[in-house]
Amino acid sequence: MSNLVSVPKNGSLAKSTLDFPTWSDWIDNFFSSDLPSVFTSNFNTGMTLPKVNIRETADAFWVEMAVPGMKKSDFHIDLDNQLLSISTELKQEEESKEENYTRREFGYSSFKRTFTLPESVDDSKINASYNDGILNIHLPKKEEAKQKPARTIKIS
Repeated sequence: MSNLVSVPKNGSLAKSTLDFPTWSDWIDNFFSSDLPSVFTSNFNTGMTLPKVNIRETADAFWVEMAVPGMKKSDFHIDLDNQLLSISTELKQEEESKEENYTRREFGYSSFKRTFTLPESVDDSKINASYNDGILNIHLPKKEEAKQKPARTIKIS
């Protein structure tokens, strides 16, 4: 972008406040900015990606996912080669019929979160529960990976 510089009679340089964007700057700004909310406010983007807390203890990892308003049957939890996937897919349909009028509304939302598990997880003992809007997944560590308590070694 070019800057306009005016030189007053006293010889000092003063920068003008008139900065005109070039055509290429205007095009770049147009395509790099988000759409105004008037264009996006009527679109249903589905479910937002749920937040996850991952906690490690000496014996296990715990995954806690905040997903209120769902049933435990809504979730799909899969394990494939140390890759843990948590997903859901919800479809909602509503239909009401009146004289010469039918209205049908439907919605669709889904998400999928995937985590690579460390080698220390005993995948044969993984279990999950869903209570009060929180999905809890217990990932126990293998026996050899569990942290052992500190001990003192006597010198002989």
